[in-house]
Amino acid sequence: MKHYDCVVIGTGPAGQKGAIQAAKLGKSVAIVEKNKVLGGAQINTGTIPSKALREAVLQLTAGKRRGTFGASRGARQQVTIADLVSFSQRVIRHEWEIISDQFERNNVDLLWGHARFTGPNEVVVEGPDGNEVVTADKFLLGVGTRPARPDNVPFNGKTIFTSDAVMRLDHLPKTMIVVGGGVIGTEYACIMATLGVQVTLIEGRDKVLGFLDQEICDAFQYFIRQRGITLRLGEKVEQIKEVCIENGSVQCLVEAHLESGKIIHAETLLYAVGRQGVCKQLGLDKVGIEFDDRERLKVNEHYQTNVDHVYAAGDVIGFPSLASTGMEQGRRAICHAFDSCEGNYNTSLFPYGIYAVPEISMVGKTEEQLTAEGIPYESGVANYREIARGQLLGDELGMLKMLIHQETHKLLGVHVIGTGATELIHIGQAVMALDGDAEFFVNNVFNFPTLAECYKVAAYNGLNKLNNVYSGSCQPIAVSC
Repeated sequence: MKHYDCVVIGTGPAGQKGAIQAAKLGKSVAIVEKNKVLGGAQINTGTIPSKALREAVLQLTAGKRRGTFGASRGARQQVTIADLVSFSQRVIRHEWEIISDQFERNNVDLLWGHARFTGPNEVVVEGPDGNEVVTADKFLLGVGTRPARPDNVPFNGKTIFTSDAVMRLDHLPKTMIVVGGGVIGTEYACIMATLGVQVTLIEGRDKVLGFLDQEICDAFQYFIRQRGITLRLGEKVEQIKEVCIENGSVQCLVEAHLESGKIIHAETLLYAVGRQGVCKQLGLDKVGIEFDDRERLKVNEHYQTNVDHVYAAGDVIGFPSLASTGMEQGRRAICHAFDSCEGNYNTSLFPYGIYAVPEISMVGKTEEQLTAEGIPYESGVANYREIARGQLLGDELGMLKMLIHQETHKLLGVHVIGTGATELIHIGQAVMALDGDAEFFVNNVFNFPTLAECYKVAAYNGLNKLNNVYSGSCQPIAVSC
């Protein structure tokens, strides 16, 4: 039996960064992985595969250049699933190598198998070569989540599937139903539509991506409708089944019955409603740790569970369930566990990134939140069509909106839709974190031509409104110093 200062369960974003942080602090560390590959959902079924698939689709269909070279350049071009998977697998293999190398260089012991607590400070790792018992002073749970699979949905992995199975499709379907208008559902709906698949997206709420700023959400829904996606909003699926229809020849389809009485047919159906934890498998009753009905863990501001020496981070603790936040949560949890916390971690100021087509990102408050909280604000907008870089990229639909406090001119939120949105957002995030104001963008120089120029144009636009200076354009005209 080997003893460690810290045992981490799960090699996803939270587990990776937590284990490396513990090693950097000079602690003895072991990390346990139940799957045959490293990286958890981030590398193997979620973040990296879907983003690699998106990039492959945009490159193979010339989707990025559609505005410049004409709509015909965005045609299907006989793209196959094999083409896309090949590109994605190269990226995934590269990520495996990086993670493995990091563990090796930092002397993190990698234990393959399923970890289960047998006592407050003891876990048994049930591996391919037998069981191994290890003990530790501290534990970090970064076990993540899996796609929800309701019992009334007849999943078969081929025509009715979750996001985990998208990369295993043996052909590109002509039609697809996507159930769920959250991040996963909308990203895959956009990817498939870009390939020419006829997509119907069903969402129980009255809009997709309900956490977005309303103006950005409206623009996004307009764009994806223009791309050919049919939106069924405010609709709930009552039943899903496979049927065979005879129309000269026998064709087997997926049939979705909606509560409103509508029936929708397609070759395939992607079910993307919610995710489920995996805490039942961990033997947490041996430690006295409780989890909710979705097998998620409750933690305090230091990422401690109700048992002080057991921490949890990443998707297993729920919102915001982002790879980026999971990484920092895992690192911060270990810092607290070994009394080495430094720096100011702003838990509320993190960016969202939605890798749909078009890309969306946001940081800070939405207009709706500011209105509800009674905070006086003004908006400044820059449209990509007014920016030279936007013209060069062929993106005339993108926009950046910043929300400015009417009195202090502090930045309250930044919202971007269009090319490079998830990169562009970090400029606004940095200014907000440093308590900056809109004048920062007016008084500093930006490379030209770049999309970052949007910040300067949006700042002028917002400050001009606050100074009662109006123009028919968002281009800078006058602002008081």
